[in-house]
Amino acid sequence: MINTACGLDCYDACRIIADKEKFPKLSGDKVHPAGNGALCALLNKSMHEAERIVKPRVDGKEVSTEEAMSAVAEAFKTERSLLWRGSGNLGVMQEVTNLFMEKTGGSLTHGSLCDAAGEAGILQSRGIHRNLPLEQIEKADTVVVWGRNITVTNAHIMPFLEGKSLVVIDPVRTAIAKQADLHMQIEPRMDYYVAILLARFVFMEDGDDTEWLEEFAPEHEDFYDYTREHRIKAILEHIGTDLGEMGRVLEYLRDKKVVFLVGAGVQKYSTGSYVLQAIDALAAVLGLFGREGCGVHYMGTSKLGFENPFKVDTTSVPKATTNFSYFDTVLVQGGNPAASMPDTSRVLKELKEVDNLIYFGLYENETSKLARIVIPARNFFEKEDVRLSYGHHYVERMNKVVESDIGISEYDFTKYLFDAFGFKGLESESHYINFWLEQCKEENGYLYSPGYHPCPYEDGFGEEGDEEFEFIDDYDDDFINPKRFRKHRKQSKNKKPDETFWLLSPKSAKSLNTQFYRDNRVQVHPDTGFKEGEKVRLTSEHGEYDFIVHLNEDIRTNCVVVTNNTVGVNYLTPAILSDEGHNACYQEVKVTIEKMDSDS
Repeated sequence: MINTACGLDCYDACRIIADKEKFPKLSGDKVHPAGNGALCALLNKSMHEAERIVKPRVDGKEVSTEEAMSAVAEAFKTERSLLWRGSGNLGVMQEVTNLFMEKTGGSLTHGSLCDAAGEAGILQSRGIHRNLPLEQIEKADTVVVWGRNITVTNAHIMPFLEGKSLVVIDPVRTAIAKQADLHMQIEPRMDYYVAILLARFVFMEDGDDTEWLEEFAPEHEDFYDYTREHRIKAILEHIGTDLGEMGRVLEYLRDKKVVFLVGAGVQKYSTGSYVLQAIDALAAVLGLFGREGCGVHYMGTSKLGFENPFKVDTTSVPKATTNFSYFDTVLVQGGNPAASMPDTSRVLKELKEVDNLIYFGLYENETSKLARIVIPARNFFEKEDVRLSYGHHYVERMNKVVESDIGISEYDFTKYLFDAFGFKGLESESHYINFWLEQCKEENGYLYSPGYHPCPYEDGFGEEGDEEFEFIDDYDDDFINPKRFRKHRKQSKNKKPDETFWLLSPKSAKSLNTQFYRDNRVQVHPDTGFKEGEKVRLTSEHGEYDFIVHLNEDIRTNCVVVTNNTVGVNYLTPAILSDEGHNACYQEVKVTIEKMDSDS
């Protein structure tokens, strides 16, 4: 038996006990603080059944690894090169390829397809993002799950919610919403307003923690004035709620230890950073920072506190809107931009214009099929690595479980190129692994991230804990501005009913982004008049694609759900960046639905 950890893109980063003699027989570590001994179907089944790329290819022809890597080296002799990395594997050694890009003067990407807008909002409020430890969640009285479908994305946190009052704020009646004491099924894109109005009501009923605010957030009176700029009646109507429901939410927040579990769903918009600022501001008004059983938990900065040996000084381009056609050589590592990036039509056109498109990964996908050079990678059972987590503070060494003749590791890929170009300075693989592990704290037999703090913001905010909390004081939204609500409502009285639908694109329980199972369905409410199994065409101002209808009573009638593993979903999404954080804005779009003939 050997211990390792899961490298799949997930909050949980489970510790695994693997039977080397009976691999892939796996089990979870029942005593690990961040797990309950169970492992998900993606880890236990899907990744072992998925068809691997086993042979390198150059120009469509299978070749040896030596020939393929020689072609890679030749491709990097061009003038403009880019490394576009996905999240197919979250071990720290995935970033070793940065060192080669720095040597050649190539470019990397910045921003995110996932969570960077929310991260930017947190940094505006707190100065540094210290994530809330799991043990603090366990001590809460009330947990508010906000735009986070934890039974799909974060299942191992469920034991920490037992016995607590549970509030869910989400446009979809998710599995966790069905277990909640209260589900607030708001309109999409309205999370900012929910947080601002809840904060205003807390002030109005003198529920704000004045003593804490005076010490750590002295601008709270200015923030109260800011909340009063928002018209209550008009905004409640647009949110899709009323005073009674807001009052019921407040009952779970008053004089309670409260934790907000916030997901990426709330910030997949151009205004995503403001949403986390607003939620943070609500938490501050309630005095939830730096106290036992209280706080806000979002995707943490897993490398916080670490010295990163793979941090390099290179040029970079926004990940979500990369112009691939500018580059002569593009290395796609552990990702599938041809399907996962917004605005698929544009991305495909640009990828086809790249002279040397290199795909380095595990599975065949839309990007590998376009690549001139394909290099099979090793999975995380076949190499050494270190696993950090964006959901908790535990660090795991990823030990090699099995030997493999398929593919090469990221380290060996980088070493080959260093040798081919005669570059110096690459340390041994074990050096880098030990460099990460030696920075960890050890306690009770577990390794902790150096960024771990048992009760974050106990002394204050900022990197040194000597700064104040910064309240949001501006919200510039071209789509909806609260000061224009009244005018907008008057103009809308004589208009035809809105026949467009919000596009929501959450994760699927059967896949990991575009890895493993791929869907072809659009979920719509039965009251929209569509029939189960019929073919429809979704159209946005960015593109169109055909899907099969699946009826779902758990979504709002003005919404459609197309999970992010669905083929074609990103033909509909915009190639724009969030106002802060350079994040993709997958849900900044509305679509129309047209019934199609069965043979069209």
